[in-house]
Amino acid sequence: MADRDPLRYFRIEAAELVDQISAGVLDLDQQPGTEVVARLLRYAHTLKGAARVVKQPEIAERAHAFEEVLVPHRDDDAPLPADEMRELLRLNDEIAGRVAALNQSQDPEAIVRGSPAPQPQVPPPTPPEPAALPAHEPEPAAPPEKPGPSERPSGSAAASDGGTPPERAPTADLDELLDAIGEATSRIAPLREGSRTLAGIHRRVETLGDRLRTGRVAVSDTVARSSVQRLAADLGALGRRLIDAVDQVERELDEVRGRAEGLRLVPAGTIFTALRRAVRDAADAEGKRVRFHTTGADVRMGPQLLNQVSGAFLHVVRNAVVHGIEPAEQRVAAGKPAEGSVTVQVKRRGRWAEFRCTDDGRGFDLAALRRTAQDRGLLSPGAAPDPRTLIDLVLRGGISTSPSVTDVAGRGIGMDVARDVADQLGGTVSIDNRPGQGATVQLVVPLTLLSMNGLLVETGEHTVTMPLDAVRRCVRLTPEETAAAMDTGRLAHEGRVVPFLPLCRALRQDAELTGTGVAIVLTADRETAAIGVDRLAGTTTLVARPLPDLAPAAPVIGSVSIDLDGNPRLVLDPHGLIAEARQVGPKSAGAAADTDQRQLPILVVDDSLTTRMLERSILESAGYEVDLAASGEEGLERARAREYGLILTDIDMPGIDGFTFVAETRADPRLAHVPAILVSSRASAEDRRRGNEVGASAYVVKGEFNQEELLAHIRRLILR
Repeated sequence: MADRDPLRYFRIEAAELVDQISAGVLDLDQQPGTEVVARLLRYAHTLKGAARVVKQPEIAERAHAFEEVLVPHRDDDAPLPADEMRELLRLNDEIAGRVAALNQSQDPEAIVRGSPAPQPQVPPPTPPEPAALPAHEPEPAAPPEKPGPSERPSGSAAASDGGTPPERAPTADLDELLDAIGEATSRIAPLREGSRTLAGIHRRVETLGDRLRTGRVAVSDTVARSSVQRLAADLGALGRRLIDAVDQVERELDEVRGRAEGLRLVPAGTIFTALRRAVRDAADAEGKRVRFHTTGADVRMGPQLLNQVSGAFLHVVRNAVVHGIEPAEQRVAAGKPAEGSVTVQVKRRGRWAEFRCTDDGRGFDLAALRRTAQDRGLLSPGAAPDPRTLIDLVLRGGISTSPSVTDVAGRGIGMDVARDVADQLGGTVSIDNRPGQGATVQLVVPLTLLSMNGLLVETGEHTVTMPLDAVRRCVRLTPEETAAAMDTGRLAHEGRVVPFLPLCRALRQDAELTGTGVAIVLTADRETAAIGVDRLAGTTTLVARPLPDLAPAAPVIGSVSIDLDGNPRLVLDPHGLIAEARQVGPKSAGAAADTDQRQLPILVVDDSLTTRMLERSILESAGYEVDLAASGEEGLERARAREYGLILTDIDMPGIDGFTFVAETRADPRLAHVPAILVSSRASAEDRRRGNEVGASAYVVKGEFNQEELLAHIRRLILR
């Protein structure tokens, strides 16, 4: 194989599958059903097949054992017995540990030979007794037992050592991509200057042609005049094409760079599985029933920030279960559902991220807090502090209302960790206590990096960016409407009047809107205002950075991004713009054509990324052209759109399986002549017989995968 690291794609796929399995097991615990079982079986089967392809039997065996637990429940909607749920969680943890250990292995040759990952790096199997399930609450300096998001996709279900989180697997590829974009960008400037020079030459040639036509230059040869005119026309057309091409490349590079930089950021949803597991384990240890809800999974932010918040919120959600949610009988007596609820919400507010944990339990026990604080000498005997003071004592740490120290409570450090994280990140933490109804813990931290879609606008000589998610509408204004809006500071919009602010005024520019302009209607926190600009310049994907502390700016400026020339571009703050408006008052890439080859290309159909990339590497190394499809449906679409010399397909895929796929190609007159090879982890004689019946030309078992055998089949079968 040409790839020096045979596990490169398996690491990525296995980590994603572990994440999906972890989330699926917790879904099955709260919402049992055949659909969840089927999904988990599909994930486990895909992982097993991919592990066998790359010679990782330990992972494959545990994935197989995972399947064995689930298969009897394939057609049963009833909840799984508690011991089987514990076994699924144990197998999931072992698989996660082995996948994480692969990222630390430095001996690819050993892996190729089939050696397991170094054993000391693999956490020992967890016994299935109930005592193994609760997540132990660490000391203040200890890391969360579930990792932060930065390991995704290189193993986000594995344990983390805290501090700087493990680097994401694709980071090196991203660095290379960003370097290549930077190099390409640096070559745009000479092209831009060349286009200006070409335009100048064009103007001079036109001037010379005018002189020839008017006789100011004595030339008797009419052919010379005609040649000059043709040269001027050709130069003009060339200049226009060059300018258009440069503009297009700039727009595309700007879009690609924004998206590539955005890949460095991590969705907040990557921490939800660890938090859900913490809630599940705490509830199991306390004998309570608790349902976990989340919103805001798509908010993206830096992995280091999210890792720190994840560690703090592991404590917060445990506290919500242990101290907040009442036992079922107490909840029923209080008129509540027997099952408690814990909700984690993530929102972006400008350059700030807001994390909230809300429960519907009893709230903080203020009387117990008062007694504990007095016992520890934090309050004088007989003192009657207000509720806010008592809540502030909780944030200082060291106070717990738990009667004893257990695996999940009693040390009094949970809220202390949240406060420390807020202090480290320059944010704030607050508690909203509702006695008898629940409590909300809110952590607000600044976003050092923020991925967003932006609307580029021009005002005067400046181009700035507005966050696209705050833009509700863009309205073109007539000169009369512009003048009226500037005079009154108001604009009629959809049957109501909203504040109007010319952006040039907000940026303290001397220029004013003149003539026709555009009003951008913004909404933030249910407030609306219209911002006047000269023109729209397109949309872009960007990563915004906070302004330096030594560069204070107006409230309307939220952050800064970097344009193609390496210059800072202001990113406006919708909240600041709306507040200012109320105070002021009265953008192709071409596709390369296929080249002729001696043999027709090969189509690989497999839902496993590892298998697809391995087979492509083998085939391309042997000189074949390869197309990929991730499902049977996509494979049929590709097979009917292009002529192929051979098809390799897996059997177990969502939707159309491999047997059905081959049968449909045999029934299609356009595809019946194309040989098909089944490549599957299934090894039974019955499966081989069925493959032969549907018309497969060969059958290759993943567990017995042999590169030379596969290539021999292909050389024998491929159409030329």
